[in-house]
Amino acid sequence: MSDLALLTAAECAEGFRSGRLSPVDVAAACLARIERHDPALNAFCIVDADGALAAARASEARWRKGAPLSPLDGVPATVKDLVSMAGFPFRRGSRATPASADGIADAPAVARLREAGAVILGKTTTPEYGHKAVTESTLCGITRNPWDPAKTPGGSSGGAAVAAATGMGVLHLGTDAGGSIRIPAAFTGVFGLKPTAYRVPMHPASAFGHLAVQGPLTRTVADARAMMDVITRHDPRDWAAPPVRIADMDRRSAANGLRVGHLRTLGDAPVSAEVEACVDAAVRALEGLGAEVTPLALDMREAADMFETIWSGTALALVQAAGPQAETMEPSLLAIAERGRTVDAGRFAAALAGCAVLADRLQALFARFDVLTLPAMPIAAFEVGRDQPGDPDPRGWPAWTPFSYPFNLTRHPAASLPCGLTAEGLPVGLQIVAPPFRDGLALDVAEALEAVLPMPLPPCVCEDA
Repeated sequence: MSDLALLTAAECAEGFRSGRLSPVDVAAACLARIERHDPALNAFCIVDADGALAAARASEARWRKGAPLSPLDGVPATVKDLVSMAGFPFRRGSRATPASADGIADAPAVARLREAGAVILGKTTTPEYGHKAVTESTLCGITRNPWDPAKTPGGSSGGAAVAAATGMGVLHLGTDAGGSIRIPAAFTGVFGLKPTAYRVPMHPASAFGHLAVQGPLTRTVADARAMMDVITRHDPRDWAAPPVRIADMDRRSAANGLRVGHLRTLGDAPVSAEVEACVDAAVRALEGLGAEVTPLALDMREAADMFETIWSGTALALVQAAGPQAETMEPSLLAIAERGRTVDAGRFAAALAGCAVLADRLQALFARFDVLTLPAMPIAAFEVGRDQPGDPDPRGWPAWTPFSYPFNLTRHPAASLPCGLTAEGLPVGLQIVAPPFRDGLALDVAEALEAVLPMPLPPCVCEDA
């Protein structure tokens, strides 16, 4: 416990319960990390040091009385700025949104974290409305990768991922409509879970509709599990969320006997040799833990057109709703919306219907396998200041993230677990996909692998030791 900013949620709770640690000291350690690293990395758009320390003092008093609100009482957390939080502007990375906090209420997941006693440090950066897979905006600037500040952390939950990787908080709430949790998790060497659609109640609804979910980014799988146990609790504001809590957050199984279908790619999408090597090593580790791994081929190329149709059509509605303020929006978002002008009602309806076809195809696989594994990303992080690696592709960011958005279309839970480093020292992620509402199973598999695939800390964090 020499570095309070790098404690897990369970270590925090144990220290608070025994009296060896104070929530105030842990919050102060995380705030010190923010003060040291955030000027270079830009993970936060808002830091609420006074509010966090006040919440930590209240938590300290509860622990001293032996009456904590939950095991997460006093644990530092952050909220992505695509999620509303009372008392703070809800800018969504956009200059088209008001800077006032008037009328802003806690989103369900934020309300559950507060009820559990979590200490919220601030809000993390996002590209405008989360519309692209790097974390850069004209409102908040460029967010950088702690493994190499010349590289992008990915997006759109890049701020949350960077905060997780560097000890600027323990629990980090992100969003994912096409890979926005898993992409930065893979690029920054942290764990990220895109839950089953509707598993985490949301309000207000995402600008990108049923594609979007909210979920955790953390340094450990156990922290994500503890966070999911809280943020999945029912909230009547989300009519689509399950009214009855699904209890699968307790760890139930190891990898022994697990039936794993392994996809080295989807369709013919290319994968870099270094990513492939790291992912193959992770799959061999699963076999070493007793899993039965079967190589699979799966063609989901039609997902690209479905996603483009839904994404661009929804972006057009978003831009149109902004009215005159749309003039302040970023060219990359406006370009997506412009493509949406070619989407008629029939094409949009066909894309939505196609999602069910894709989901049925996956469900047939889950009759044979417990989980599927594949790369989270086909490449490692690339240079900041650009939206795409290599030559520009008219398809935009989905062209270089072919393994993430299909599972937003099918609504399956999918996690990214760090599984190694490239020769350049950049993280690689293994994606674990589970059947709907079996989020706990994805966590089980990830936790079993995590124990045999330890991940080092970013260089800037090691320098703090």
